[in-house]
Amino acid sequence: MAPEPEEPAPEEQESPLWVARRLLRAARAGTLGTVIDGQPFATLVTPASAADLSVLLMLSSLSEHTRHLRGDPRCSLLVVGTPSGANPQTAPRVTVTGLAAVDPDPALKARWLAVHPYGALYAGFGDFALWRFQPVQALFVGGFARAARLRQAELLPDPDAVAAIADAAHDIMLHCNQDHAAALRLIARRAGGGDGPWQMVGVDVDGCDLGCGEQVLRVAWSGPVGDAGGVRRELVGLGRK
Repeated sequence: MAPEPEEPAPEEQESPLWVARRLLRAARAGTLGTVIDGQPFATLVTPASAADLSVLLMLSSLSEHTRHLRGDPRCSLLVVGTPSGANPQTAPRVTVTGLAAVDPDPALKARWLAVHPYGALYAGFGDFALWRFQPVQALFVGGFARAARLRQAELLPDPDAVAAIADAAHDIMLHCNQDHAAALRLIARRAGGGDGPWQMVGVDVDGCDLGCGEQVLRVAWSGPVGDAGGVRRELVGLGRK
């Protein structure tokens, strides 16, 4: 009797676009590529994502890569998921490219600190600044023989949905943190966290971030949502699973 075919990994059953978005949202570390004198340079960075999926980086002016970006804003970011086996090349990953620039918006700094709370030790230093770049294009690799190029229009979330949830984000987080602490604790535990106490520290069209001290978990929705009602439905579903 012929052996049964193996079931594809969950990410192999999903669209490259959705897996790539989830990887970018969940990334807490990545490899930044910059250019200096025509030569490539790579370094470790700690990214976050803005509501519109722009990449946020807290960079020191003393760093080599910051000097590179000042001379040439072209850059890339590689983030990598968890491999399905011993071979690292089975891991899903996405590389995004774009142009980086300093953005002094305090809301973006708060967004970065929400997922990197330990950064409060140095984010206020005079030599640190928040850099932002919006992906122009992306390459998603889901493992062996599974790759997809993603255009900006495909990758970025719907602007109207981004605005709708950004407008409601404060109230959503306040309500969840004040009235649904037990549900957040359950969701966090199912996402691999401890007993907490957990607070919702970020919410967007693709999911939410739950924080407990310096530990921050990314919880993805089942798919992108378009408004506060969609966030509520996802949270109710997560609490019932």
